[in-house]
Amino acid sequence: MVNFTVEQMREIMGNPKNIRNMSVIAHVDHGKSTLTDSLVSKAGIIAAKNAGDARFTDTRADEQERCITIKSTGISMYFEHDLDDGKGMQPFLINLIDSPGHVDFSSEVTAALRVTDGALVVVDTIEGVCVQTETVLRQALGERIRPVLHVNKVDRALLELQMGPEEIYMTFLRCIENVNVIIATYNDELMGNVQVYPEKGTVSFGSGLHGWAFTIETFARIYNTKFGISKEKMMHYLWGDHFFSKTGKVWLSESTADAPDRAFCNFIMKPICSLFTNIMNDNKEKYQAQLKSIGVELKGEDRELTGKALLKRVMQIWLPAGDVLLQMIVSHLPSPFEAQKYRVENLYTGPMDDEAATGIRNCDPDAPLMMYISKMVPTSDKGRFYAFGRVFSGTVATGQKVRIQGPKYVPGEKTDLLVKNVQRTVLMMGRYTEQIQDVPCGNTCCLVGVDQYILKSGTITTCDTAHNIADMKYSVSPVVRVAVKPKDSKDLPKLVEGLKKLSKSDPLVVCSTEESGEHIIAGCGELHVEICLKDLKDEYAQIDFIVSDPVVSYRETVASESSITCLSKSPNKHNRLFMKAEPFVEGLAEAIEENEITSRDDARERANVLADKFEWDKNAALKIWCFGPETTGPNVMVDMTTGVQYLNEIKDHCNSAFQWATKEGALCDENMRGIRFNLLDVTMHADAIHRGAGQIMPTCRRCLYACELTAQPKLQEPVFLVDINCPQDAVGGVYSTLNQRRGHVFHEENRAGTPLIEIKAYLPVAESFGFTTALRASTSGQAFPQCVFDHWQLMNGDA
Repeated sequence: MVNFTVEQMREIMGNPKNIRNMSVIAHVDHGKSTLTDSLVSKAGIIAAKNAGDARFTDTRADEQERCITIKSTGISMYFEHDLDDGKGMQPFLINLIDSPGHVDFSSEVTAALRVTDGALVVVDTIEGVCVQTETVLRQALGERIRPVLHVNKVDRALLELQMGPEEIYMTFLRCIENVNVIIATYNDELMGNVQVYPEKGTVSFGSGLHGWAFTIETFARIYNTKFGISKEKMMHYLWGDHFFSKTGKVWLSESTADAPDRAFCNFIMKPICSLFTNIMNDNKEKYQAQLKSIGVELKGEDRELTGKALLKRVMQIWLPAGDVLLQMIVSHLPSPFEAQKYRVENLYTGPMDDEAATGIRNCDPDAPLMMYISKMVPTSDKGRFYAFGRVFSGTVATGQKVRIQGPKYVPGEKTDLLVKNVQRTVLMMGRYTEQIQDVPCGNTCCLVGVDQYILKSGTITTCDTAHNIADMKYSVSPVVRVAVKPKDSKDLPKLVEGLKKLSKSDPLVVCSTEESGEHIIAGCGELHVEICLKDLKDEYAQIDFIVSDPVVSYRETVASESSITCLSKSPNKHNRLFMKAEPFVEGLAEAIEENEITSRDDARERANVLADKFEWDKNAALKIWCFGPETTGPNVMVDMTTGVQYLNEIKDHCNSAFQWATKEGALCDENMRGIRFNLLDVTMHADAIHRGAGQIMPTCRRCLYACELTAQPKLQEPVFLVDINCPQDAVGGVYSTLNQRRGHVFHEENRAGTPLIEIKAYLPVAESFGFTTALRASTSGQAFPQCVFDHWQLMNGDA
């Protein structure tokens, strides 16, 4: 039975200090959805005995079948909890988002992180910190999100690997240290120290599948009265090198014959280990005595249980995961009221002192509305979407008139701006939605009726002067493309309509139409594209279509400076352009792609960076005309001319030609990357009418192509970073599969404390199709690869 009503939730929504917005993030298959079940069952939404198997937040049928999360799912829950601050039980609202772990869906994680303030990072005890753990943690810290850690699957360490208490302590310590290393690497000064420490209560240990968990605080509460010391002091003693001497009744800092085991092993792990052993060996007298001493009473049917089922029930009653996670979330994750103070600089693109920024900073429900829509959620009504997002300031209400600002909106202009009414506001409850009258700031919710006006994300506001909330940066890029065409040509309009809906539903997928009339879907990996095609077929277009083999995007580049100065004459023979191309210094293309150097930077600052880091001439760096393609890409055009009159008049025409040429290169119509074009000299007709766009643009484009072709043109292909965990005997199969596919291994190490070996390798995206299947076949299903787009690499041979 759900133990809260919408009225209770609406009441608490108005108090931002008692709200927690958090996402659950982790590597694939480390147990996010399973762990989320414990919290959902604590709220009374599902029964405790189903928790762990229901995976309530995996709402789609294919998510349940494949046992993976594909779309991030939001759920709002109401709890009452005592913070030990003398105020008694207080109500809390937790807006939780369960996110996927697969690399192919990491755009969903980005969207989830944007609307939350805290993150529950889940790490598998046995596998430890993996690639994707690092990626999602880095994204979270980049968004200024405070993490807490849960070490999951402790039951595996006890039952499968039969670890002793000291071994388990070392495994936990290693996991926590690895997480803290990542946090320290990407930390933001403004947030202070956000590293996780068990003795401070920011790390919990447990098993999502069995529904039990504990923090050091859980046991400190049990023991502090026994020892007659404060809870804080007890927590300090229960982790790290602290040993208790029973005879001397004193705490020591090293082990002696009198106190051989550290306090964590002695007081926490030993009782748990012996309980596990006794129940699994079915030693009734022993375990019943233990149950009595820990105060667990089995009722009704539970008495007949044996083995794992009994173990699960006992642990659920003794150390319920819901309570422990709740305690950790409420005590250690920030409320919107605190978090928006330091997040506003990353979120808001306008000046930090205007009314929208002040509203966000103070989380003020009476300020102008500022809401960010991070993703579109499909509704049961096919083809319509809820706009899911978070209210950062003000209050959003049913029927309210709002300004919908797309990502290209510029304040004061009308581009990408619509003024419409919100039809309804609803709350996300996993599989269901609850209608609600209005939602104040600090909460996540869905809007109905604005889906036609927003493509993927956007800002919703009531303030005329408001700038946009910053767009999200994704950690992957769509490099795998397939072409689709309908089986029956009269279904083409349905397909086009379906593609529009598909591009709305996924934050990262790119649907485009080629000049040849092909419809292209670009995703960031094989699995991503497969899921998109399934959605298109079943949900959005509902027709049969033919899918081409996957194609990979390439980039065109040059290897040296143009061998000659290229000249191009305009059609009327009165204007001439002289140019040369040269390659970028290593690292510059990456810096532009990661937005470290952009067209919006201050010209002098940018010139200093280019001169210091990338060996540019300072005068040339001040005369960059534009970046391209799309005015942000990794190619530049530099004005190196001296004393040319009327040059500014043709600047715009040359820039347009540059955008066109860099988007469709001369070799195979792909984007160019890492080329610097120098404009050396221009001769122009004195009469303005003879040097218009029609004369200059085609001339400039031809000249750019000539420069590229005379400068040793090459192709760059995208490369995946593959991370493989497998047992020792499967390593041979991994190497042979990689060698057949032009992959090369650059790192191999034994995972300490486990029988697994971690292999990292580079694999060209073009060779990655069917790689997972081939790898499993050659290692009899023991190796699992994770592929992430990593970098562009030059292809051998001249183009």
